[in-house]
Amino acid sequence: MKRIVNRLGEIDAFHRAGLVAIDITEEDPFTGDREGCKDEIIGTKESTDEYAYQWATVQLVGNAVPLVLDARPVKKGKTRQEIVEDLLDSAQSLLHVDGVLMDREFDSQHLLESISQRGLTYVVPKRMYTSEKAQAKRLLERYQDYYTADRKLHLGKNEWHETTFVYKRNPNSDRDDYGQYAMFLTNAPAGAVREYSHRWEIESGYKSIKRFMAATTSKDFVLRFFYFAFACLLYSIWRVVDLLVQVALTDEYEHSPIVTAQNTLTLLQKRTGIG
Repeated sequence: MKRIVNRLGEIDAFHRAGLVAIDITEEDPFTGDREGCKDEIIGTKESTDEYAYQWATVQLVGNAVPLVLDARPVKKGKTRQEIVEDLLDSAQSLLHVDGVLMDREFDSQHLLESISQRGLTYVVPKRMYTSEKAQAKRLLERYQDYYTADRKLHLGKNEWHETTFVYKRNPNSDRDDYGQYAMFLTNAPAGAVREYSHRWEIESGYKSIKRFMAATTSKDFVLRFFYFAFACLLYSIWRVVDLLVQVALTDEYEHSPIVTAQNTLTLLQKRTGIG
């Protein structure tokens, strides 16, 4: 990725970069013998007897060209904070990062403090507990769509993490209670929660990455992670090729690609024999 990022550093359109999203995706689940890979199997996000490997990624989102900057396997015993710090170390070694978007499984105050200590901003949805639900109910009773409050989250001893709670009502919600509100944590100005919509780009990125993955019935952890990481690389190459073509033709870059994934796969096959 370093060679790709260095090449893109020559393109003005690339310097929109700065916002990254971190997420964990799940491999295709499997059942059966799990001997020899129990430390790597996490399970699935559904309540079934199926098991799966999970991979964590950090991706460029927002106005920048969407690249997968790095990927890591998720193993039992590894904390969310360790995963995030590892991925941010890698991302910041490649390019300048301003902010981080994550989903609610990363709303730990110690993790958020570690991001703040890097000088980065974050936007993360917060899980609602009793007090947050009560606040959302009060907002609903007052027909208030938006509310912010500065808070300090306890880190231990006399240490605190300063953040802002942001409540935002979804007028199109089918709920008739506190569930109409989404709640976010941010250390940026409260308006930064609008950037959270960019996090969904990582989900669409995962769907595209699957197009580049080799099919396998193997349960081998190393092989499956290699296939995933290689697919991430191919996906990033596709988006880089598209950026270079757009800039060459129009001197501008639009998010919607004009070079298809299939075009890129065909070109790679012709040049390398891969595919």
